[in-house]
Amino acid sequence: MLPYSAQPEALFSSKRWYLKPSERGAKTFEGTLLLPISQAKDHADSVVVFSHDIPDRTAAEGLKGARIFVARSSFPTAAKDEYYWVDLMGLQVINRQQLLLGTVVDLMSTGPQTVLVVHEEATPKPIERMIPFVAAFVDDVDLPTRTIKVDWQPDF
Repeated sequence: MLPYSAQPEALFSSKRWYLKPSERGAKTFEGTLLLPISQAKDHADSVVVFSHDIPDRTAAEGLKGARIFVARSSFPTAAKDEYYWVDLMGLQVINRQQLLLGTVVDLMSTGPQTVLVVHEEATPKPIERMIPFVAAFVDDVDLPTRTIKVDWQPDF
């Protein structure tokens, strides 16, 4: 399995994975599968997993491309000023002038930094903004109020 996360610790600590079919390619199962994990370990650039519910290599290959989800309780605690992407999705982005720039609909990793993809619902066409998620532009992330305050102008 190839993890999307640069730090897949939650996969190692979780004893239950929830699998959903691949979004692309052949679907070998429907719905959500609960997979009990007996062991998970790092191996080169992938994760090797053992489960008693997967009897052989053929059964494991049938899960190729499946999307893996783990319970939030398995996530390591984020450090100060660190956030899980899932927590940023749906937050309102407001600039220093209190102008609503839109809502976070996605995040992208560009290598050296993460970028917030923000959509402002406007007529007749939604406006998409890409705001670097770095201290130079992000003043505050307030999860309880579901807002991100930024130093960003609407015409950027």
